[in-house]
Amino acid sequence: MTIPQLKRKLRQLKQTECRIRFRTRPREEHQALVWDAFFSTRTADDGRVAYSLNRLANMDHEEIKKVYEGFFYRVYFQYFKEHGLSMADAYDPGLLSLLGLPPYATFQDIKRRYRELAQVHHPDHGGDHDAFIEVVDAYERLTDKGRP
Repeated sequence: MTIPQLKRKLRQLKQTECRIRFRTRPREEHQALVWDAFFSTRTADDGRVAYSLNRLANMDHEEIKKVYEGFFYRVYFQYFKEHGLSMADAYDPGLLSLLGLPPYATFQDIKRRYRELAQVHHPDHGGDHDAFIEVVDAYERLTDKGRP
């Protein structure tokens, strides 16, 4: 995909997010877009976004597809949160990414990944104390929903 095509696609994603989250009402100034944390149409690497234009341009089709999937998951997660809809089967995608999991991870995936990371980062096994605390915190926040 060329840079102009990629820019066009990113702008379409931004418009799509606005249509999903705000429908026909205008977006209020204080309402941040998920798009703003994910993408940038600038060619220079921007540390404020997860996927800069250059990074996306260097990805293959499957990688870009996963990025778009994660983006839409977060858009709908935010929409559900804003409208008080049930998120019984939805986990916070930000916390899932801290554990290195995709947005559609199940409770079993979370549990398995937590155990793997806990073994790697546990201070008793030579791991980093701060990383271990971060993993435990993310796990506790994800499992706070009273799931089996």
